Amino acid sequence: MTDDVHEFLARAGEFLRSRPAPHTLHLTVTENLRAHGGHFYTEEDPEFGVLGGGGAPGVRAAFFRTPPFAIVLTALSEEEADALAGQLARTGRTLSGVNADRDTAAAFAAAWQRHTGAGAVVQRRTRLYRLDGLTVPQPVPPGRARVAGAEDRKLLVRWYEEFCTAVGETVLRDAEQWADGRVERGDAILWETPDGTPVAMAARSPEVAGQTRVLGVYTPAHLRGRGYAGAVTAEVSRAALESGAAEVLLFTDLANPTSNALYQRIGYRPVCDFAVYEFE
Repeated sequence: MTDDVHEFLARAGEFLRSRPAPHTLHLTVTENLRAHGGHFYTEEDPEFGVLGGGGAPGVRAAFFRTPPFAIVLTALSEEEADALAGQLARTGRTLSGVNADRDTAAAFAAAWQRHTGAGAVVQRRTRLYRLDGLTVPQPVPPGRARVAGAEDRKLLVRWYEEFCTAVGETVLRDAEQWADGRVERGDAILWETPDGTPVAMAARSPEVAGQTRVLGVYTPAHLRGRGYAGAVTAEVSRAALESGAAEVLLFTDLANPTSNALYQRIGYRPVCDFAVYEFE
C-alpha cells in the first residue's frame, strides 16, 4: 500500500503497460496524478496497492482509489478479492464502491459485504471496445469536423456537464478543468453544420503506453438521430490513429444498445465487460 503515485508506478508500471487495454483506467488516472499531483481529481489523498507475484514484473494485480470515488481494480481471483477486502476492512477504510472487470467487481463486492455487512448494488455495466479498422458510418451528415478551440470553452463546459448527467456518470473532473485540458491539448473534436453551428462533440484521453481512449461523446437531445455522434466519433478516432496511438479504446454503457451498435459499425470490437458496484 502507498499514497505515492511515483512509488506505485515504479513497482506496477511495467505490469500495467503489459496489458494497456484492460488497464486503461489505471494508466490514464495514474498518469494524470503523476503529471499534475495527487489532488488532481479530489482533495483527498489517493491510495494505491500492489499484489506481488505473477510473471516477469513480479506483480500479480494492482488497484488505485481517489476517495470518495470507487476503488478501481485489475483482475483478481475470488480468493485475492476476498483477501484484499478483508485487509481494507480491518484497517477501517470506507469504500464507496468498486470498478473492475465484471467477475472481479462481483467477487470484490461479495467479499466486501461479507467483511463489512455493507450492501452492494450494481450502478453501471460497461463494455470496453478496441478499434479494429476505422469505418466512417454512412451517410455522413452535412457539415464538417474541427478541433475545439479557446472560443469553444464555454460550450465544452456545458456539454461535459450535460454528458455526465445524461449517462448517469459521476463527474470525476471539474467541468472547467476538463474543458481547459481539452483546449490546451487540442484533443476535443466538434461536428458543426454547414452554417458553423456545433452539434456534437467527442474527445480523447492523452496517450499512455500506446493507448488512448475516446470519451465524452455527446449530442444534445434535440439533435440526436441525425448521424452527428457517429461522424464526430469517427473523426476523433481518426485523429487518435494519426497521432500514432497503437490502441484506440472506448467504454460504452451496456444499457444503451444504440451506442453499442453505433461503435461497432465504426469498427470497434469488444474487449471485456466491466461493472461498477455502489456500496451502501
